[in-house]
Amino acid sequence: MRIVQVANFYAPTSGGLKIVVEETGRGYRQAGHERILIVPGRADAVEETPSGPRVVVRSLRLPGLGNYRILIDRRRIRRLLADQPPDILEVSDKFSLMWLSRWGRRRAVPIVLFSHERLDAILRPRLPRWFPLRRAADVVNRRLSRLADQIIVTSAFSGAEFERIGATNLRRVRLGVDLDTFTPATGTAAVEPPSGGDGAEVRLITVSRLSCEKRPERSIETLRVLRQWGIPASLQMVGEGPELEQLTRLAEGLPVTFLRHVSDRRALAELIAGADLALSPSDAETFGLATLEALACGTPVVVPADGAARELLTVPGCGAVGDGTPEGMAGAVREVLAVPEEQRRKAARAAAERYPWSATVAGLLTGYQEIGSRRAG
Repeated sequence: MRIVQVANFYAPTSGGLKIVVEETGRGYRQAGHERILIVPGRADAVEETPSGPRVVVRSLRLPGLGNYRILIDRRRIRRLLADQPPDILEVSDKFSLMWLSRWGRRRAVPIVLFSHERLDAILRPRLPRWFPLRRAADVVNRRLSRLADQIIVTSAFSGAEFERIGATNLRRVRLGVDLDTFTPATGTAAVEPPSGGDGAEVRLITVSRLSCEKRPERSIETLRVLRQWGIPASLQMVGEGPELEQLTRLAEGLPVTFLRHVSDRRALAELIAGADLALSPSDAETFGLATLEALACGTPVVVPADGAARELLTVPGCGAVGDGTPEGMAGAVREVLAVPEEQRRKAARAAAERYPWSATVAGLLTGYQEIGSRRAG
């Protein structure tokens, strides 16, 4: 089976979506299938990767979104698809599905939408409160559900926006984590406490794109509350994004270190494993890959009540849920710290071990084979 993945918002410093298409692509190939990835970039190129060929199409850079680009050369993409016709066309963003579905239907190629974001959640911080966001999202999602042969959702939170409009072509497949790269630290902490620390402070970490829908300011404000409560804590922020300058100003006077994007996955794992606790502040996550990576490192996590990340806290002691406010998140931090360290770290790792990438790939391929069987019948 030839699986072609088309993905916008794929860049050198991007996070979750890039990880998903690379890990699933590698899994498809290991299972004996052919995989081709088509992504936007600065210039046309064809690159060989461990996950299969990556075709880069020169694309438009989106203003205000860092180095993200979006595929606009439809003629070139149609030509690429015609040269190597897919058995499954997996589309990783809703914008591309709108026009690729027409191409697929004319050629009887099944189209799968891999839903990486929930429209009403990701757009909420960008639109005024009076805007009828839920109603608008329902209109878009009804159309999307008609265009796709199958919609992949990764959590109950992710699927809810399609279930409420009666979509019948959903398939829930949990994402995974690299359990060999993201592992608990052995012996002493993997990293030293931030400068000025005496070794007794609580080391917090947030790994996130620094954009408004991710709510990174919540991590800084949570740190502020903890210190007001007399808890000696520090915070490392790992990630890039348009909010970096504003967050730097917000963090003035607090022990916050901005590490920008860390491309080396093992170095990132060491940073996470060296923290006492991870903060996952976004209430728009449709799964929570950064949350899962922290758990795999044996680092317990505090998450907000909204969003999908709370669905990953399946082992008692592996983390806690706050109400999303700085005070609520700080209270959840205090709740986690009340659990003995060895117990909470073991619980975090145990929760992550339920999510290997092999299970994700198997779930996706089963769904794709079912589509093929229905078409053949």
